[in-house]
Amino acid sequence: MNRREFLSRTTVFLLGGFLGFNPFSKSQASENQDTSPAAQSRIALIIDDIGANLSHATPFLDLGIPMTFAILPRLAKSQEAAEIIHAEGHEIMLHQPMEPIDRYLDPGPGALYVGYGSNKITRIMEENISQIPFAIGVNNHMGSRFTTYPEEVLETLQVVKERGLFFVDSLTINRSMAYKTARDLHMPAAERNFFLDNVLEEPAILRQLYGLKRYSLKHGHAVGIGHPFRETASAIQTFLMDNKESGITWVHISSLIKTA
Repeated sequence: MNRREFLSRTTVFLLGGFLGFNPFSKSQASENQDTSPAAQSRIALIIDDIGANLSHATPFLDLGIPMTFAILPRLAKSQEAAEIIHAEGHEIMLHQPMEPIDRYLDPGPGALYVGYGSNKITRIMEENISQIPFAIGVNNHMGSRFTTYPEEVLETLQVVKERGLFFVDSLTINRSMAYKTARDLHMPAAERNFFLDNVLEEPAILRQLYGLKRYSLKHGHAVGIGHPFRETASAIQTFLMDNKESGITWVHISSLIKTA
């Protein structure tokens, strides 16, 4: 800075102080504002396969962060689990069973299969939704075959949209048409970024959680799906203890839903 610039800036600064404003305050505020990805990072965790019994959900209710629980329909404790989880302040989704590629895997009661017509899909979906109180969204259980069939996916998502619910594509196969179809329908939707517990060992689950963290720091948000295993709850608890000052904000999945 030369002498002329120095005198000019000094004059502006003194004049600003006399008139009651700071001419450099805006630039200083901009410099001090935390706009790093960590400050904006949000993570939503979904726990699938709830409904067989109540004890499976309990360890996750005690973690102390917002969570979303995807409840299978037509199971012994489906409705009761939804009521208890909702009372604890967490979000509920219908975990809709769909046909997998492996014909030996049973998606469970209330499942959708390729070849079902519009009326049958509508009836099954409406019955399943009505069985899960407080459900505000739907995600797929299995469905590696069903979600690759555009016509059946479209029929299913039209019911979800008509009921005012959002959809989360669990992405059980990378050829899934579900998220794209939801966006084409201009309905609120999201897709899974990481499965947490495909390998049911706590160190492996922790690695997935750190992968989820890295993704969220890069993109500003991330969606992880886990299952009601003791190892999963324990890994999440360890991760939370080790990342208290990480800048991550834990949110319900509804906070990350993309709208039309």
